[in-house]
Amino acid sequence: MGLLDGMIGGVVAGVVNNVLERHGGLPGVVSAFERQGFGATVQSWVGKGENLPISAEQVQQVLGADLIQQMAARTGMPVAELTQKLAQILPQEIDKMTPGGVIPG
Repeated sequence: MGLLDGMIGGVVAGVVNNVLERHGGLPGVVSAFERQGFGATVQSWVGKGENLPISAEQVQQVLGADLIQQMAARTGMPVAELTQKLAQILPQEIDKMTPGGVIPG
């Protein structure tokens, strides 16, 4: 991983924290994905098995275009790049936050 990749990863990690904050923490994010019809996908991230993929478009659908636009403006990243990075990172981060397949409460 190059320096630029590391910087972008750091920016996206900050965005993930912002997403968690705006949705009421991990339970709120999981609930948002479930409400939008991605329950099996998000539960795979929480559970102990393999993480199912999600597309950039699906991430934008769940989080909302307004929030994505705000975060893209704040980070200076194009919307398409930001949503693509979130599609890669959210499953991993939610998986890390739910050891043992349980959402901490």
